[in-house]
Amino acid sequence: MARDRQQTSFLGHLANSMDRFTGDKVIFLIALFLMLISVISVFSSTPRLANDTGSDRVTIMVDQLKVVALGFVLIFSLYYLGRTEWYRRASMLGFIFSFVPLVILVMNLNLGFVRAGEINGARRILMLAGKQIHIYEFVKLMMIMYLGWALDTFKNHGFKWAPRLAKLSPRLAFLEQDIWQKVLYIYLPILLTTLMVMMGSNSSALFIGAIMVLMVLVGGIDARDIGYVVAIGLVGIGLLFGAYKAGWLADSRFGTAIGRITQDDDVTMQQLINSKRESLEWRQARGKLDQPVGALLAIKEGGLIGKGIGNSTQKYQVPVIFGDYMFSFIVEETGLVGALILIILYLSLLTRGTMVAKECNNYYDKIIVTGLTILVTGQAFMHMAVNVHLPLVPQTGQTLPLVSHGTNSFLVFSLVFGILLSISKDARENMARREAEAAPIIEHNWTQDTTA
Repeated sequence: MARDRQQTSFLGHLANSMDRFTGDKVIFLIALFLMLISVISVFSSTPRLANDTGSDRVTIMVDQLKVVALGFVLIFSLYYLGRTEWYRRASMLGFIFSFVPLVILVMNLNLGFVRAGEINGARRILMLAGKQIHIYEFVKLMMIMYLGWALDTFKNHGFKWAPRLAKLSPRLAFLEQDIWQKVLYIYLPILLTTLMVMMGSNSSALFIGAIMVLMVLVGGIDARDIGYVVAIGLVGIGLLFGAYKAGWLADSRFGTAIGRITQDDDVTMQQLINSKRESLEWRQARGKLDQPVGALLAIKEGGLIGKGIGNSTQKYQVPVIFGDYMFSFIVEETGLVGALILIILYLSLLTRGTMVAKECNNYYDKIIVTGLTILVTGQAFMHMAVNVHLPLVPQTGQTLPLVSHGTNSFLVFSLVFGILLSISKDARENMARREAEAAPIIEHNWTQDTTA
């Protein structure tokens, strides 16, 4: 009886805690489920990582638990302490906090306490006090926040520096025009960020650029303006392609991007078959096939219900299955059922984020919630597209949000969920009122006429 009372007391305390939770419970539960999936999946998918690093899976899982715990702290800290006015002030600096680290990477600077670092021959990380900072993960969040501020400020005619510059000289009078303020505060930051990211990762540049353009479109900017920006970008890509064909960019990341988009696995397979085993050509072909083919094989072997937790075989073959190919790993162990659970979770986030954005009281909250929701769901489905080898999708990785192994990515998405929950507190009352006022789809009259 005492045990039952203790159990009831614990469950009752948990229920009361959820009742007092004023953020969006659906978004919170989605984050919780994704984190639980992450712990289980990272533990099961990392035997090769453990062998390569001289560690063991228990140690890796403990490290992941620490990251998850830190992620929870970030989520609840932002949920309890975050305020819209704080986010808005921080958002003003989002482009600066993106631009400066990207300049360090592009210029390969060494400032002592921070310096540019390389992964696989590409400058994608900053070394800060001996720690690797995957700066592109943070750029995604910072640019979403910055564009939220820029769109809101433009809507309310609140830009200050451009009008001040316009008054200094008649030659700068054009800066008072709306179109030039959009160019200066919105389009130019998008182009600069995308180009600088492209120097280290074409796939990240493609994804970050697409997310920013989509957010601006959703934010209400004239589609014709975006068309001009996209046209300029396409012309730039065309010029780069011409330079690559002329041999001027033979050693650049642009050639890598073309190779990944147009990669023909059948040709690579023939190279593997026709080459002498362990030769340079054989190793190159094997390296190209390990990840995409191994990921597809994992999905095929998963079937309907999967092999069962811990029974994956491709985790011994695919080098980064715990990161860039986590979806394939989950499908191999849990089958189509596991894939549908993940898809439902991310689609639920998209639906719930849209509902929260609709009920926010001000434009800034609406656009930030929309942008962050697009960021999470967009990256999730791009990750899945890479894993299933969707045509024309570059075969290079983006992590599965809040699931894949990777400290920087996990913490960034923890910040995203914390901000979403913080803003959802203000929208929850509006949502609750509308849900209470909503009429049923079909009216039922259960009263019986007793006068007959």
